[in-house]
Amino acid sequence: MNSKRILVVEDDPSLQKMLGMNLEADGYHVVCVGDGVDALEVIRNQRIDAVVLDVMLPVLDGFQVCTTMRLEGHKMPILFLTSKNSGPERVEGLKLGADDYLGKPFNVEELLLRLARLIEQSRRSIEKGSAGSLGVALDIEVYKIGAGEVRFNKFQIKNHEGFIKQISKRESMLLKLLTSRVGDVVSREEILESVWGYSVYPSTRTIDNYLLGFRKYFEPNPKNPIYFHSVRGVGYRFEEMC
Repeated sequence: MNSKRILVVEDDPSLQKMLGMNLEADGYHVVCVGDGVDALEVIRNQRIDAVVLDVMLPVLDGFQVCTTMRLEGHKMPILFLTSKNSGPERVEGLKLGADDYLGKPFNVEELLLRLARLIEQSRRSIEKGSAGSLGVALDIEVYKIGAGEVRFNKFQIKNHEGFIKQISKRESMLLKLLTSRVGDVVSREEILESVWGYSVYPSTRTIDNYLLGFRKYFEPNPKNPIYFHSVRGVGYRFEEMC
């Protein structure tokens, strides 16, 4: 019996049932949910070895679930399923941290083969980590911003004078979200869903205050920011400077 646990996130009941039956027949333990909120609840509270994730979901779509998973440090493989099998959508999903893509309709045998390959790659990565590679990767999880830096694995930021400050998990997640989307405007709605969670609604002022704090630490002139920008009525943007 395969001990691997697969989370299937699919809102079509018949497709969800078919996926669950075929995965169980292949020896997997399967957990099935129908929306992104339930998916994140399972991922946060159960051991999951891989995720089969539909893109078009109610409440939180697959892209938002993927973004939140990676921001929270969940590294299990993600196989996207989508009826919109276009090039731009595939690229977007892979940029957000997905490991593979399969368009609907799909061949079940192909899905099983792709999933097995992803799980094997993940296993090899973990084995390398036990020999030291994973520890190194965590140690160098640092993002440079001008003369300062963010140390995501330690929840720390360092300013241009070398002063180090502990930051909250939400501050770290917001920094990771913005720095992973250089040049893009990230909407307030996406920040709420990815950083705070769907059931929590801080005011726009709360996010603005986080940005003000980032500017004080990283901007040469906080009143004239070059890294952290607010786009009125839309969202927030991070820019890199050469």
